[in-house]
Amino acid sequence: MSIPASQPGHQGGQSQPHGQGQLSPQHQQRPQHPQHQEHQPGGRRAPGHGAPDAVAQGPATQGPVTQGPVAQGAVPQGGVPQGTAAQGAAPRRSGDFAPSSAAIPPADLERTGSIIGTISQVFQSRVVGQENLRLTLVAALAAGGHVLLESVPGLAKTTAASALASSITGSFARIQCTPDLMPNDIIGTQIFNYGSSTFTTQLGPVHANVVLLDEINRSSAKTQSAMLEAMQERQTSIGGEVYRLPDPFMVLATQNPIEEEGTYVLPEAQMDRFLMKEILTYPRPGEEHEILDRSTSGSLTGPREAVGTVDLEDVRFLQEMVDAVYVDPAVKRYIIDLVFTTRGSGPRPVPNLTQSVRVGASPRGSLALMRVGQAHALLHGRDYVTPDDVRAMRYGVLRHRLVLTFDALAGGIKPEQIIDAVFHAVPMP
Repeated sequence: MSIPASQPGHQGGQSQPHGQGQLSPQHQQRPQHPQHQEHQPGGRRAPGHGAPDAVAQGPATQGPVTQGPVAQGAVPQGGVPQGTAAQGAAPRRSGDFAPSSAAIPPADLERTGSIIGTISQVFQSRVVGQENLRLTLVAALAAGGHVLLESVPGLAKTTAASALASSITGSFARIQCTPDLMPNDIIGTQIFNYGSSTFTTQLGPVHANVVLLDEINRSSAKTQSAMLEAMQERQTSIGGEVYRLPDPFMVLATQNPIEEEGTYVLPEAQMDRFLMKEILTYPRPGEEHEILDRSTSGSLTGPREAVGTVDLEDVRFLQEMVDAVYVDPAVKRYIIDLVFTTRGSGPRPVPNLTQSVRVGASPRGSLALMRVGQAHALLHGRDYVTPDDVRAMRYGVLRHRLVLTFDALAGGIKPEQIIDAVFHAVPMP
């Protein structure tokens, strides 16, 4: 699979610039046969034509679409990437994926919007810009998942995590990971009481509603593995006894990709436990100017006026509403086709994908795509999921679930390029 190297981008609809997708040399040299030139009115390719036999597209971009024999998966100007309808069928409208009756009452949708608005207001009072990060954190909170934040130092990873925690009235714990950090320092331990000759259990900082693991890749593999049970089963085992974690429970972990000395790469088993992995980018000039303005006015570390918060019952209600969001069988089939394509199969396999991808997404990836799609739909005031909801946050859900081959890593191929190739190949319902 010929995929050009480029910098990872963000989800469709964002304004950050990305590298434009390119076609492989065999596509650029292929003559255009007249029968492949058929289009429907409005510039849409007729159904059944233009099925990709090899994809070499970089991360989604805004602006002009690369010309070539493939038109599906292109990104319209300023919009969400659009795929093509199933072969021989007209594309379905977004309303076609709605249930016959409302899945969520209007009053509950209104309450959900109020909760999301409060959390977003608190976040924006502490963090300048980073709109995609805000959407990722709020969606993960609503979906009940964990988030891994990665960027160079100074891009507000820790600030964003503490801002999300400050919007909730529950408990918050920060764990600064170091090479000498032990598992008992996180989950807790038993302490012997000489007066009573008995052991008492001291719960660790992981027993909080929101836990920030700062620079998680600085802790040893032994310590990192101690979080597996907490992140998946929402419980810890201390001295043979099981202790449930509070509900809701969310882990926000940060890591610095440029540091190699004294760091430990996260194992794939733990990476898969994170619902999403978000890569932060540098702010725009206007946003950085606002950061300086807030610093001189004294409001950079926190707002001068108190901002409202949501209680734990509101968060639990938000997560229950995500459960109630309707997912059409066609959307579920679309998710399955996408995940199977990452494994080298699917309805329209990407040729030579196995040369770049050693391990595709697991069934946990399918669950994550659907769960994040439900949360994204709820964040936009809908009680049903559309294919665009699945596509909107595809990078955050899948970028850490694909294990690339050595050849792909040596060639500078990014996971985002693989993800775009997969979404480009699989037709939308």
